[in-house]
Amino acid sequence: MTQVAAILLAAGESRRMGPMNKLALPVGGVPLLRRTAETLLASGLREVVTVLGHEAEAMRGLLAGLPLRLVENPRYREGQMSSVHCGLGALTAPCDGVMICLADQPLLTPADIDTLIEAFACCAPGTILVPTYAGRRGNPVVLDFAQRAAILAGERSLGCRHLIERLPERVTTCAMPDNHVVFDLDTPRDYAALQGLLQVQGERLAV
Repeated sequence: MTQVAAILLAAGESRRMGPMNKLALPVGGVPLLRRTAETLLASGLREVVTVLGHEAEAMRGLLAGLPLRLVENPRYREGQMSSVHCGLGALTAPCDGVMICLADQPLLTPADIDTLIEAFACCAPGTILVPTYAGRRGNPVVLDFAQRAAILAGERSLGCRHLIERLPERVTTCAMPDNHVVFDLDTPRDYAALQGLLQVQGERLAV
């Protein structure tokens, strides 16, 4: 059985959201970071390593009681890839793939995560699995664990997007049935749009 671990990136400064850390914003009554972590933990992932940085202690409090491995990235201001490096170095359980998860994707479900795990199980060795929706690339991305050493030896500022662009021959896409993999929260406008979506979903459930 293919085993996939996850690195949950929760170290960023969320500057575009304004004065409040977006990961603390309530989504369905639950802080966004905790909601994302609970989604990952409810899936078939083998291990979830969460990388903290900006407001680390506050974020740690939002995750209290969850069975996560928490690590702190002192170099989080150097960019996303520095947190990927930190998370890769903290993995403890043997695995076949590593899912790089953003903490600001509130529409993701455990079923979405399991779909990507199943798709990765069918991929050739060395694959970078990228979910898509309506032709748009999304997240989370799944990397073959065999690439771990090469990534750790590479540039900390490379970024997952640039990694995909540099290794197009290794990329396999997985078409998803909805927009969960391409919806994230960066700005107050995004958050307002999310509230509208949740209201519609609530009305549908009430019918």
